[in-house]
Amino acid sequence: MRERKEMVKHSKRYKEIQKLLEPNKSYTLAEAVETLKKGPSAKFDESVEVALKVGVDPKKSDQQVRSTVFLPHGTGKTIRVVVLAKGDKAKEALDAGADEAGDKELIEKIKGGWTDFDAVIATPDMMREVGKLGKVLGPRGLMPAPKAGTVTTDVKKAVEDLKKGKIEFKVDKSGVINNFVGKLSFSRENLVENIESLLSAISKSKPATSKGQFMQSLFISSTMGAGFKVDLNSMALG
Repeated sequence: MRERKEMVKHSKRYKEIQKLLEPNKSYTLAEAVETLKKGPSAKFDESVEVALKVGVDPKKSDQQVRSTVFLPHGTGKTIRVVVLAKGDKAKEALDAGADEAGDKELIEKIKGGWTDFDAVIATPDMMREVGKLGKVLGPRGLMPAPKAGTVTTDVKKAVEDLKKGKIEFKVDKSGVINNFVGKLSFSRENLVENIESLLSAISKSKPATSKGQFMQSLFISSTMGAGFKVDLNSMALG
């Protein structure tokens, strides 16, 4: 029997993206962003994302990397915020712009599978009940935490911060920090400043027990685009 070799067909857009890539090249951050923006556009405003490999052992509790940072030019996304709080605190959250706020009924709604939100804030007195939502919120990285500023009595400030562009970063099980940093429609300068702000905050969050090189590799990409490797040595991070 004659062997049949199946040809893999790629779209015109895919081929155009591949033309931008230079094998084994590491770009400066500005070059990577500029090249990313030159790619063929999708039918929507793509998100720009970073993937940073860090030198920690995520299995060790003293080598966790988790904190927050304000992106100077925002995220370009409409962040849907849920606040789990009682009485006056729930009203305070709604007045500050929360999309949903409440206690038992809202918890039951989430427990039933409703996940149409991007961030969850909770007051300390709600955490026992919030713990029951671990199976729903945990896999999505949405469990409220003091380090992320999402367990607080100042729900007004927490809601406003998230709406203005405050994001959380956290290392995953493979030692990688993934975050979106804006939209492809942003200017090159604004994207670069957002990424630099994120990397600077991550650098300052290096655990004391982390040995060797902390930031090991960085790639930036868009939702439908290619990934570009950034030369970390070309960056000065404070």
